[in-house]
Amino acid sequence: MIRLSDQSVVVDLEGIERLKLEDYAVEVLAHEIGHHVLAPANASNHYRLLARIRQGLPTLEQHAPMVANLYTDLLINDRLQRQSGLRMHAIYQRLVDHDDPIRRPGVWALYLRIYEILWQLDRGALGVMVENSLFNTHAWLGARLVRVYANDWLTGGARFSALLLPYLHAAEQEKEAQEKALQQLMDTQSAGQDCEPTGLIDFDDDEKVSQLHPSEDPLITGTEPDEQAASDTPRDEQIIPGRGQRREPFEYGEILRAAGLKLTDHELAVRYYREAALPYLIPFPKRAAPQTLEPQMEGLDVWEMGDALDEIDWLQSLSYSPQPVPGITTLKRRYGMVAGAEPATRPVDLDIYVDSSGSMPNPQQRISYMALAGAVICLSALRSGARVQATLWSGTHQCISTLGFVRDEDSILSILTGHFGGATAFPIHKLRDTFAQRDVQDRDCHILHISDDGITTMFDQDERGNSGWDIAAMALEKGRAGGTMALNLYREWTTQNATYANDLRKARDQQGWEIYAVTDLAQLLEFAREFSHRHYGQRSVTLPSAKFNAE
Repeated sequence: MIRLSDQSVVVDLEGIERLKLEDYAVEVLAHEIGHHVLAPANASNHYRLLARIRQGLPTLEQHAPMVANLYTDLLINDRLQRQSGLRMHAIYQRLVDHDDPIRRPGVWALYLRIYEILWQLDRGALGVMVENSLFNTHAWLGARLVRVYANDWLTGGARFSALLLPYLHAAEQEKEAQEKALQQLMDTQSAGQDCEPTGLIDFDDDEKVSQLHPSEDPLITGTEPDEQAASDTPRDEQIIPGRGQRREPFEYGEILRAAGLKLTDHELAVRYYREAALPYLIPFPKRAAPQTLEPQMEGLDVWEMGDALDEIDWLQSLSYSPQPVPGITTLKRRYGMVAGAEPATRPVDLDIYVDSSGSMPNPQQRISYMALAGAVICLSALRSGARVQATLWSGTHQCISTLGFVRDEDSILSILTGHFGGATAFPIHKLRDTFAQRDVQDRDCHILHISDDGITTMFDQDERGNSGWDIAAMALEKGRAGGTMALNLYREWTTQNATYANDLRKARDQQGWEIYAVTDLAQLLEFAREFSHRHYGQRSVTLPSAKFNAE
């Protein structure tokens, strides 16, 4: 087996002895190293190959790791046999039982028959004696596929899965016999364990159109495509479904599990939204402090035992006495702080509240633009040195938060990717307790709400009978950095007579809340970028063409 996380090769020496392969050390190790340098070569390619193979195995996606393993084995072994002159065929001759040849089509039989064709071995050299013309045609197509797509093996992998699909359906009926033969070859099933996935959020450009059966691929068959069929859809009008599309979190999780990662749905969601947020990250703005402070040397002090060794000023100490005596002749510099020439910057903390009521999607199953927008803003804040308190809320007593203002990326994303799916009742007590004891020594803090019209429950009474309006006003006053609401509303909400619209107008006009209305949750990504530029425009931020306003 191999491990992509640390580029390791693990060999079962007892298995080597049992199969009498002691004389094939070069072949065995060359094959395993081939997985590290050719296919899949790295964890990212491993994930991408599994994603493509899963597309070609409808209803049988659970077999994707095995199919990927067989396919990469074919690529590696063919190159070692033909270009390096290694005895790969001899290893397979040791693995098969020549006294009991295979006479029925199956995955194992097709796999061995492809080798016989690739290496021009006599029929039955690897124990396959299947009398079936369709089976032999498929084996020939498989051999051609290995050669044609040797340098584009990701595309070839999708076609290989289409070739094996009917045999996998048949294998379900003979599962035990097939598994025993194939299990000894599965050396990449857990190769992705402990690896960090990257580049897997979006579909590859040709991923969704690459599940072509080898018999329909002119590169493999050597025949020209039917002219009439080709003319039905002009080439310049063809749509490539993979381009610009994004996987759903549950699809992302299934691929990672197929690669050997053992993670919960919540842990997978944290990884998904972290990677999805990376292209949109913006430098979170900082406010200017009065002035920077810079150290300036003021004199010398005695260095004593217990002080840090790197504090000793050896030049001054040895000039004082050529024989240093710790604590007597050893000296260290004394520094004071003076005002610098440039103003300092101080990051603005962020207190973010994300709605997770029944009208919101579960971030662990389907993409949630509320969670993604929150991830973009929170990760940007952390990048600048700010601290973040994240709160997820739904109905009464349905509220979870980070342990105050933290800089732990995982704990913040874990909150944002949670899901309640209950009623709607803003956690007024959380807002109250966060700012009640805040004083002028604390950092400025911006308050951000991502919700819909349910945010107006923030103005109800809390459990102590206090007015939510008073608590919201107190939070804005002590936060000193303003408050924003990004709400999924109709653009015309300002002209409506509904209770929620009246409350929002009052919050905007009397308390100063900035209210952004987005008609589509996907627009929250644009809001996440605009948010930093609009409120803290001290840094250059690339903005989308669409502009928001408080209306």
